[in-house]
Amino acid sequence: MEYKPTIGLEIHAELKTKTKMFCSCKNDTDEKRPNVNICPICMGHPGTLPVINKEAVKHVLKVGLSVGGKIADFTEFDRKNYFYPDIPKGYQISQYKNPLISGGELWGVKITRIHLEEDTARSTHEGKDYSLVDFNRAGMPLMELVTEPVIHSSAEVVKFGGELQLLLQYLGVAEANMEKGEMRLEVNISMSETDKLGTKVEVKNLNSFHSAERAVEYEIKRQTEALEKGEKIAQETRGWDDKKQVTFSQRSKEDSHDYRYFPDPDLPKLKLSEIKDFNEEILRREINEIPSGKRERFKKDYDIKENDIDFYVSNVKLGALFEKAASFISEKKDFQLLSNYIVSDLASLGEAAFNINPESMASLIKMITSGELSSRGAKNVIQILVNEGGDPRGIAQKEGLIQKNDGAELNLIVEKIIAENQKAVEEYKSGKLSAIQFLVGQGMKEAKGAANPSILKELILGAI
Repeated sequence: MEYKPTIGLEIHAELKTKTKMFCSCKNDTDEKRPNVNICPICMGHPGTLPVINKEAVKHVLKVGLSVGGKIADFTEFDRKNYFYPDIPKGYQISQYKNPLISGGELWGVKITRIHLEEDTARSTHEGKDYSLVDFNRAGMPLMELVTEPVIHSSAEVVKFGGELQLLLQYLGVAEANMEKGEMRLEVNISMSETDKLGTKVEVKNLNSFHSAERAVEYEIKRQTEALEKGEKIAQETRGWDDKKQVTFSQRSKEDSHDYRYFPDPDLPKLKLSEIKDFNEEILRREINEIPSGKRERFKKDYDIKENDIDFYVSNVKLGALFEKAASFISEKKDFQLLSNYIVSDLASLGEAAFNINPESMASLIKMITSGELSSRGAKNVIQILVNEGGDPRGIAQKEGLIQKNDGAELNLIVEKIIAENQKAVEEYKSGKLSAIQFLVGQGMKEAKGAANPSILKELILGAI
């Protein structure tokens, strides 16, 4: 019997604002000292009143518009009640019935909602007898995006998570560094042999795409094996043990009524259409190019390989270098050649790659297409351009890398290699066609890589 996995995602991302969600404390994910960015409001002291961070609301609205979601006309904040050491108030301010954004789609995955809430504190478990709580993170603005249960593999989970991370970074609303806990994934997985969804199991706080991929694969295997044995799947929340590479039971899964949601009486209800800063037209003008738009533009303007386009979308600085260099190239057919050298050669050099002058890179490509410089010679010139700078033509001349196209000069090389490699000549004459490549290779070696291989091959064939 074959069981099909169905997966929905809940993704949390800390938003990039100067202050926390409901108070004026600094929003600083890099702060190492515990409990310094706190105040009576984010610590939940009696008598304090929260104030909504307008910038955080704008950030979520921009994300919603970028994925084609619908901005709510009316929205409000709710209290999500549960007791845990990392919740100083005994409840979390979140959104329930009236989220900021409804619907939308990203990378073919339908989105249910995007809402805004405050983050919890960070707990560290120092020993068996006690835990420590750092409240610096408590109250930071946190976006939560919930997808429809339309994903069916771990690869799709990783792809969607990566696409959302890129979108948040392009919009400038979040850094979304998973290693810092700025973006966290929760996956809801069910297995069924029919189109009807099975029992949902949630795996929480996955802090890397690798962990998310492994956790999904483990859960699919665990649930499938249990169902094949006739066992029932428990609706529960599970954690991920990265060392053991297994999920483990944490608690039975809560339903929404368990949290006793109700509107927060200390915060105003918002009629977004009446607030100028939340006007859709104004927000759209503030949105820069997003990953999907960049992909379409690169395909239309440069017509390079899709893998290269994806590379430039993920590597913004090298994408900018490609575009600047391409602006100095008139032939559209040469854009792919330029991209080949950036993706394969420059990318391997790390930060040093950004030392290269885009115009010099374009000049290098023109020398290759004109036959002045071989591929091997171009790689040598790139190394020097990155490390020392300079002019590609001057470097190629100094290093003796300008390809020899002169027939008289190349004929001397051809005569020498034919005289020294008679065995290969005879092999070619007897039908071993690969021998010609050996002879060309010997000629290139004799010319120290500076011969034009096409002309060299023609001269060799003419001489034997």
